[in-house]
Amino acid sequence: MTEESILSLISENVTSEAFGIWFLIGAALVFFMQAGFAMVETGFTRAKNAGNIIMKNLMDFCIGTVMFILIGFSLLLGEDVMGLIGKPGFDIFSSYENFDFSSFVFNLVFCATTATIVSGAMAERTKFLSYCVYSAVISGLIYPIEAHWIWGGGWLAQMGFHDFAGSCAIHMVGGISALIGAKLLGPRIGKFEKDKNGKVVKVKAIPGHSLTIGALGCFILWFGWYGFNGAAATSGPQLGSIFLTTTVAPAVATVVCMIFTWVKYGKPDVSMCLNASLAGLVGITAGCDVMDAFGAIMVGVVSGLLVPFGVWLLDYKLHIDDPVGAVAVHMMNGIWGTLAIGLFATSSAPGYSIPADASAEEFTALNGLCYGGGFELLGRQALGAVSVAAWTAVTITITFLIIKAVIGLRVTAHEEVVGLDIEEHGIESSYSGFVMAVDTEAYAEAGEPVPVESAVPVETYKPSKTTDAAVASEGPKYTMVSIVCKQNKFEPLKKALADIGVTGITVTQVLGCGTQRGAAEYYRGTPVEPSLLPKVKVEVVVCKVPVETVVNTARKALYSGHIGDGKIFVYNVEDVVRVRTGEVGYDALQDSE
Repeated sequence: MTEESILSLISENVTSEAFGIWFLIGAALVFFMQAGFAMVETGFTRAKNAGNIIMKNLMDFCIGTVMFILIGFSLLLGEDVMGLIGKPGFDIFSSYENFDFSSFVFNLVFCATTATIVSGAMAERTKFLSYCVYSAVISGLIYPIEAHWIWGGGWLAQMGFHDFAGSCAIHMVGGISALIGAKLLGPRIGKFEKDKNGKVVKVKAIPGHSLTIGALGCFILWFGWYGFNGAAATSGPQLGSIFLTTTVAPAVATVVCMIFTWVKYGKPDVSMCLNASLAGLVGITAGCDVMDAFGAIMVGVVSGLLVPFGVWLLDYKLHIDDPVGAVAVHMMNGIWGTLAIGLFATSSAPGYSIPADASAEEFTALNGLCYGGGFELLGRQALGAVSVAAWTAVTITITFLIIKAVIGLRVTAHEEVVGLDIEEHGIESSYSGFVMAVDTEAYAEAGEPVPVESAVPVETYKPSKTTDAAVASEGPKYTMVSIVCKQNKFEPLKKALADIGVTGITVTQVLGCGTQRGAAEYYRGTPVEPSLLPKVKVEVVVCKVPVETVVNTARKALYSGHIGDGKIFVYNVEDVVRVRTGEVGYDALQDSE
């Protein structure tokens, strides 16, 4: 061998080893996406179910691992049987020394993702046992068989169908399962208001308890997606191109969704923009290796519009309750991403691998419709999407119906209202001992849409004679001021009252909601309805301190301009008696020496 050939061989071996290591690093990134899914789902749902959701996302992977060992891996990557399934086997036990360790781990973390998607759409009302059962079926049967068609040498792979990282095999399958599961399960209590005939007449928003946690999950998922899409790259230029498309598509989708919701609802919707980032990632997943920047932009534009459309379609037309937007993000954009290859695939992308004839010995590239390739590739992609969708719909429907008949899918109404943390897991609260003492709302500045007079109304207030001169000439005037406000406003209110000389207060924890609407607020395109919320009622009786001063001080301390700032009630008091000393009237209200 010549020196040049030796150097070339060394270079190839080093490159192969480097990408083999990157392959496993990518698998680790995909595993870390489980944390992202857990955070998105937890943040977009209510705090009383947080522990249940964390547990389900944990068990997705653990149950999936067991099922993948027992049957899933061999069905996916075993010896092909008629292009339909892999031959079942136990090579992981019988031939461990020759086993493909890397391929097992890589395909396992992808398998777990499919089951995780279903969890979000069925959140807050699914029995934990039922969840474990259908998660096992997805990981052990439904996903491995259709993935074999695409990646295991099955009939779709032989036809030239392309899904590089799983828009179809993972996200569309998970999204369809989520849609059917949410439909069979029914909506959360309070999501839809019906008339006496059972017709839905109003859609109600049920906001998640922490957009902050949801946003953290979104960023974790985006970060992990570089491994999700890029792990199978085999060259530096191909990996760079995949990273580019994986960045451009979600960014464009988010911008498009922000603009759309801003125009549609008057304000950019935070939760749907987070969904749009994930939608762009789902949309580009299938074709991340065969598209250029233009293709990624077009995928992002459509993905950004599919999110608000999908949320609206499920809420207002199909009346299916999907708390986290799993169907809009994964099913709709999984379908879109699969078909988009038939439009925007271009052989200018590094490592392009879509053949015009999959059976030909010599490779000839087939471009998408927009790059002069005609409708052939689009037809292939459509056939693959329809076939996988049909397999998924039939098998997951059968699975859910059997579970529903045998052990039931849904928790009782009592369990749902109380929360699945306490009912399913015996956890009083996932935030035990944590008190929200910090006010996250900023005080109003110039231009705030709701004036203080409307935000903190005063009932039956009339200025009273409370000066020392008035007390001497006309007798004392006693007034009770009752202030109902948010819990996190109590400390600022107490300090403000103390600053004007009001130190005697009575505090009661109450539940309530007001009739005043204030500035319109939307959550995922649905108006937020008032509901019973924890409040604090602060009562003070004043004589020396002017009532007007107390009222204005309380208003200033409570005002933020949002719905639920509070209300102030003013009552006349006939007399006051101090129990310890027997003092009455004006003297009873003064500080003791």
